[in-house]
Amino acid sequence: MEGTIRCDANYVPLTPISFLERSAVVYRDRLSVVYDHHVSFTWRQTRDRCLKIASSLASRFHIARHDVVAVMAPNIPEMYELHFAVPMAGAVLCCLNIRHDSAMVSTLLKHSSARLLFVDYQFIDVAKGAIDIMKSMSTVPQLVLIPDSSGGSLQPKLEITEYQTLLDMGSLDFEIRRPIDECDPIALNYTSGTTSSPKGVVYSHRGAYLNSLATVLLNDMPSMSVYLWTLPMFHCNGWCLTWALAAQGGKNVCLREVTAKGIFESICRHKVTHMSGAPTVLNMMINAPTTEQLPLPGKVLVMTGGAPPPSQVLFGMEQLGFDVCHGYGLTETYGPATVCTWKPEWNSLPADARATIKSRQGLNHLGLEQSDVKDPVTMKSVPWDAKTIGEVMLRGNTVMNGYLKDTKATQEAFKDGWFRSGDLGVRHPDGYIELKDRSKDIIISGGENISTIEVESVLFRHPDVLEAAVVGRPDDHWGETPCAFVKLKEGYKLNGDDLIAFCRKNLPHYMAPRMVVYEELPKTSTGKTQKFVLREKAKAMGSLSSKGKSKL
Repeated sequence: MEGTIRCDANYVPLTPISFLERSAVVYRDRLSVVYDHHVSFTWRQTRDRCLKIASSLASRFHIARHDVVAVMAPNIPEMYELHFAVPMAGAVLCCLNIRHDSAMVSTLLKHSSARLLFVDYQFIDVAKGAIDIMKSMSTVPQLVLIPDSSGGSLQPKLEITEYQTLLDMGSLDFEIRRPIDECDPIALNYTSGTTSSPKGVVYSHRGAYLNSLATVLLNDMPSMSVYLWTLPMFHCNGWCLTWALAAQGGKNVCLREVTAKGIFESICRHKVTHMSGAPTVLNMMINAPTTEQLPLPGKVLVMTGGAPPPSQVLFGMEQLGFDVCHGYGLTETYGPATVCTWKPEWNSLPADARATIKSRQGLNHLGLEQSDVKDPVTMKSVPWDAKTIGEVMLRGNTVMNGYLKDTKATQEAFKDGWFRSGDLGVRHPDGYIELKDRSKDIIISGGENISTIEVESVLFRHPDVLEAAVVGRPDDHWGETPCAFVKLKEGYKLNGDDLIAFCRKNLPHYMAPRMVVYEELPKTSTGKTQKFVLREKAKAMGSLSSKGKSKL
């Protein structure tokens, strides 16, 4: 407006740190974190503990702005606290996958130039192995041990600084180092490596702030919600829910190991209202023994994502009484980027139809500016016909700053001004996006495109199938054909030909697998099937048909 003068005093860089500062006042005496049967803190205590850790990072280890501080730990209170303590010291938090071995951890520590590594006692041997690999380097990260809070026998006897020492020496007078620019980095997350080598994804304070608020909205999360940590906090910072829970003064129920029994017991004991997880976690809950599937004490909203959920899994969760919200995103989008917003008119549809709709990826949430499906060459939007396949593209404040130390990959990811997800999808007449496959996973057989997601969804319908993944197997005649890797439910036996016949009844013949392999599926720690491993196995099998002779 003409004549308006901007007041610079009103510009305060956005940061999730402010969520904790507010909750320490508004919800000061309410529980913030509970763990096991003997650990609990209030929001005021959590704020004080984070401030003391930040103080010690600055005074004891001389951590400066933009230094990287890594952590390797499961869903425990210390892991939650570091999501605030590290940024409060002005540093960048790098959460490492707890399933990585020493070689991978050393690679990521080198690439990130981490100054410090917090490590849970369960993974101390992995951390020490990584440090040994790095001993020839001029600078090696120092270790801080997070000991066994129960004082159990697993706690190692090591001369390493412990977490409690940092709390004891920390000062509540420490001046929080808020970001100078809200686009300054707050976190560094490495991609899961399902299709390629991991890359370092840089998050900003602004993006984390906005995506946290967006997750509050799309999860329908009121103040003082009770959230069960089944999703790894190291995965996209828990889809930004680490910070979102502080925004709403919720209760974090920490769970070191994720089991169906532990999930149902925690829900009942703490009256959990929200949780998240990949479809594999939901599948585990659905197929748990009935003795472990305890009745829900109230409404529990589950946000699922990380991989397209089969409609059968969504239907199974609904039968157990859960309300499932489906989101889609990537490490590069701080976790959730789109949400399948539910419409009341769909409630009257049959259960299987509801599940099919809910398995769509929907549209961008309120924190993201735009989502679209485009022709990756012409950059034109595909028609809303549920048939034309294009690449899912995103743009907005909740998309990463870029890849650390990889300008080329960053430029390729943002070519033509949109973030290219690498996922292929269609848009339905109502505008909702539905994924069809990863661009690297699509199978081209005899000139026909085969969506592995569609084939997998049919496999999941078979009552004996627990998990399924489909990849392309090289074929001399067809180019490639679908090959299914399947894990059956415990105690079940199924002939491969019978499963192929089942698929042919529910799919065009050319889409049905021509071979079924029964085995455990390789996964990342976040529950995604490592299809690149299965592709190598399928490649090693060779061709089923000879050149010029084959029929489907």
